Amino acid sequence: MSLVMRATLARAGVFMASFALVASACAASSTPSPAASSAAASTAPSGSAAPSASSSAAAGASATPAPLPSPGSSEIAAAKQYASTLGTNIGGSVTVLAQWSGSEQQQFLQMVQPFIDATGVQIKYTGTRDEPTVLQTAIAAGGASLPDIAGIPGPAQMQQFASSGTLQDLSSVIDMNTYQSQAPASLVQLGTVNGKLVGVFLDVSAKGQIWYDPKIVGDLASNPPASWTDFQNLIKQDTSKAQAPWCLAVESGAATGWPATDVVETFMLKTYGPDVYNQWWQGKLKWTSSQVKTAFQDLGQMVSESYGGANRIVTTNFANAGDPLFSTPPGCLFLHEASFITGLGAFANQTKITDYNFIPFPAINSQYQNAVEGAGDLFGMFKNTPQSAALMKYLVSAQAQALFVAPGEFLSANKGVANYPNPMNQRLAQILSGASSFVFDASDQMPTSMQNEFYKGLVNYIQNPSQLDSILSHLDSVQSSAYSQ
Repeated sequence: MSLVMRATLARAGVFMASFALVASACAASSTPSPAASSAAASTAPSGSAAPSASSSAAAGASATPAPLPSPGSSEIAAAKQYASTLGTNIGGSVTVLAQWSGSEQQQFLQMVQPFIDATGVQIKYTGTRDEPTVLQTAIAAGGASLPDIAGIPGPAQMQQFASSGTLQDLSSVIDMNTYQSQAPASLVQLGTVNGKLVGVFLDVSAKGQIWYDPKIVGDLASNPPASWTDFQNLIKQDTSKAQAPWCLAVESGAATGWPATDVVETFMLKTYGPDVYNQWWQGKLKWTSSQVKTAFQDLGQMVSESYGGANRIVTTNFANAGDPLFSTPPGCLFLHEASFITGLGAFANQTKITDYNFIPFPAINSQYQNAVEGAGDLFGMFKNTPQSAALMKYLVSAQAQALFVAPGEFLSANKGVANYPNPMNQRLAQILSGASSFVFDASDQMPTSMQNEFYKGLVNYIQNPSQLDSILSHLDSVQSSAYSQ
């Protein structure tokens, strides 16, 4: 990433000031969020059934999620009316590549249906867990096989794609005055490279939640543990209620290991604060530093207390990490995961508040109690066609975003969207709006080579905790080259 972008991100107070305006921020991460391998679908005109997730979704994912709540007719009509202003006889098609599958894919397809109905443009959607590899391979081959529009793995990859000239300048496509008035300034800055807007966030997420079944451990949400020590004492009291205190799973195809980055990042932020956290992803703090080593060891403690042990952790798809929360008897008491987990695995068939709830990650260092980490789904345009230009305008509109959040999983990056269908999402939004500082997902901002080795190092550590020193030394070596390119 450019020095300008890094400096912008390091200003956590400024970043959070923009986020406080959202009061609606939280959902899937730009770090891989859906459980998918190569599920593909094309949307159909009105009157045809929207396709469901492909049966090739990653192994272990929940087979049949509960039916999604439908947006109201007025919201659908508003989205269709807005789409009609983009052109009623455009026709043709647009290809979209993203990491969503299952209920997340269904929500995206539900959101774009009014666009299809109004413009006649068909959406050829492909969901793949290996999205980074697909994009990089297509770019290396000259770009002919690139999709028109795609999710971008993270800000670091966006910077690389923009530098290679493959990402289109969105400021020539969307109405910048409207976009800048509706999107938090921090997200506009994140999507800007060398003065050009090349990426937009369709949603944002709060990370670091701890999920549980209130029927097993009681109503913690109304009176959450005040500190990490209090939470550890709670675990000791409730040990007999489940086979293990924690659930954890990190399998995710080519990106296996990334869910553990969120755990390390939480420990880094809650123990050492945003300044040290930002120095770390910026490459200014060694992996062998006491701070990073301690965060890895905290992860190691969680691993040692996790259901199924290291083998289950590295072979179970992250979407199913928390499934044992709902088994009889329970396999675990708690799951550390971002808010997008509610649409995946066994969560998709449970009822919010009644069957599962969450508490914010307890304070380790009290001065960082309200520091929050977040991320989001970042999208860019690789081919500027009438169809792709119209779709990009539609996707960032408040009308389309209102449909996106209606089922209750996603939360919008558009400040014009504020009405959410359940109190859980409203509470997640309050966490973000009340944050004392906000940091963006660290691994998403690291150079690709550093990010990939971070994933691999975590898998190695989970399987071989005694090798921590050598793992961190290797990451130091990668850091010295990754940030000099």
